Amino acid sequence: MHTPLHPRARFRALLSASCCAALGAALLAGAGSATATEPGPVEATASGTAGSKVVGYFTDWGIYGRQYYVKNIETSGSADKLTHINYAFGNVTDGKCALGDSWADTDKPFTAEESVDGVADTADQPLSGNFNQLRKLKKLHPDLKIIWSFGGWSWSGGFGEAAKDPAAFAQSCYDLVENSKWADVFDGIDIDWEYPGACGLTCDTSDREAFRDVMAALRAKFGKRQLITAAITADATPGGKIDAADYAGAARYVDWYNPMTYDYFGAWAATGPTAPHSPLTSYPGIPQEGYNTAATIAKLKSLGIPSSKLLLGIGFYGRGWTGVTQATPGGTATGPAAGTYEDGNEDYKVLKTTCPPTGTVGGTAYAKCGSDWWSYDTPKTIKGKMKYKDAQRLGGTFFWELSGDTADGELIRAIN
Repeated sequence: MHTPLHPRARFRALLSASCCAALGAALLAGAGSATATEPGPVEATASGTAGSKVVGYFTDWGIYGRQYYVKNIETSGSADKLTHINYAFGNVTDGKCALGDSWADTDKPFTAEESVDGVADTADQPLSGNFNQLRKLKKLHPDLKIIWSFGGWSWSGGFGEAAKDPAAFAQSCYDLVENSKWADVFDGIDIDWEYPGACGLTCDTSDREAFRDVMAALRAKFGKRQLITAAITADATPGGKIDAADYAGAARYVDWYNPMTYDYFGAWAATGPTAPHSPLTSYPGIPQEGYNTAATIAKLKSLGIPSSKLLLGIGFYGRGWTGVTQATPGGTATGPAAGTYEDGNEDYKVLKTTCPPTGTVGGTAYAKCGSDWWSYDTPKTIKGKMKYKDAQRLGGTFFWELSGDTADGELIRAIN
């Protein structure tokens, strides 16, 4: 997952619309085997049934260049279909949880036109920013839960220090999330550590138990009533990133995991071969066997993690190459295709018009338009993934991120 590099109160350098900018083969998913352990569930879906959680990420930086506000969650109809919102991201620094962007989070005054309820912020109100807008959204949707997500691709480097004193880290997170100015806004905390005991943007040297110990400390501090969740790697190869941390041991402390089952392939491999970034299953000619959602879920379940604690991840964006002549997957390329905010990446709402699907493979769609080649999920492929989610009795679905959908919520409707 991304965290943006940003200045306060002005347009920041916008990063990817994807939740996890992979570096080459950094995100893997293979069907390896592991010794099963038996985590104790905190909140489990009834045996034999699939869960109905729908968790969507809202990015604090989306209010800048993208001009996607909390209000848009309401006007798109998405608020009615969400069970939870993950607010991305809080920072992790000096071993503590910290605000990610105080201007976006708590300070920015929204106009009447930008506000959820059509009422403009005033200079003397105690809380402005996205937090106040989320409060207004919850008043309209009392059952909607908001989870504050910390870390992400850019800010995961702080978790190593935090893991040295899990109890102190948990206390800092509790004090921040439960701050009296906005305690009513949040219903829990999400940890997006990329990656414990492995390399992401930086390389973490924590031991295998560090992630488990951090999650245990958070559960001890936040108690049973608050939600504790985590976005985790999709690298299921033997000896890979899943094996680098005790995700099975930590499962007893979390309400659910969000395995990031996207960004398996992309234009960080500049010359290709072209391949869908979020395949549900393998297919003939896939560049690497095991880089698919089914392999990731199988690996996690093989560890003894209950299906009810695993959500299916979907990207509301595509990844693409340019300089491609072959229409089907497996072609060569000259580099990333141009994107609105980042080359090689584009929102679904744009791609559905500029480069409509020309085929499907591995349970997802791809598109060839001119010399560009893109892959992304569509309402049709999402419905196929929902059948898989139900068959696997997973706890629900999560996606990155809300601003990639159409103005009328085409993709989230397909999830529901």
